[in-house]
Amino acid sequence: MPRPTKQTPERGSARQRLLEAARDMIRAKGFAATSVDELCAAAGVTKGAFFHHFASKEALGVAAAEFWGSSTGALFAGAPYHAPADPLERVLAYLDFRGLLMGGETWEWTCLVGTMVEEVHQTHPGIARACGEAIFGHAATLEADIALAMAQHGITEPSAASLARHTQAVLQGAFVLAKAGGGVEAGQEALDHLRRYIELLFGKGRS
Repeated sequence: MPRPTKQTPERGSARQRLLEAARDMIRAKGFAATSVDELCAAAGVTKGAFFHHFASKEALGVAAAEFWGSSTGALFAGAPYHAPADPLERVLAYLDFRGLLMGGETWEWTCLVGTMVEEVHQTHPGIARACGEAIFGHAATLEADIALAMAQHGITEPSAASLARHTQAVLQGAFVLAKAGGGVEAGQEALDHLRRYIELLFGKGRS
């Protein structure tokens, strides 16, 4: 996922700085291990300011998931993979773009909402719902190109929505493998297999 932009405590509103601190610290440490005190210190705000903006740590988690969805959504909306005229090439270019985002420390390129939902899906259902909206919402942005490519190549199964969700399942799995010790290589390997699957799927449609 997108690399964080380092912020100094003087830049942005207190709420913005807290969300940026949550984005980075939760990816690096997890939700439970990230304390309100640590978030305040990283953001350069007081605990009073934290509770002015967020009623609880759970409320911060929900807002962080929403912040992730909106900020990454803007990044992907302006990404170069939208340029090719052919919809299948756009889908493949999307996978290439995801590969370009992999690099550096593992926490820098893995997914905030994927990290949180694995940890809190039973204990904090509000955060889990917000994470799900971000993940499924991103998958939905791929559906139109997939549907156009399927129509052009005479493919009727799986559905465009299902294939879009599958891309995210592979990516989230790649993040888990990277955290388990596979690093960037595990992420790239997963993307390579996904690309081959899509090329084989559409290759059958062209035969």
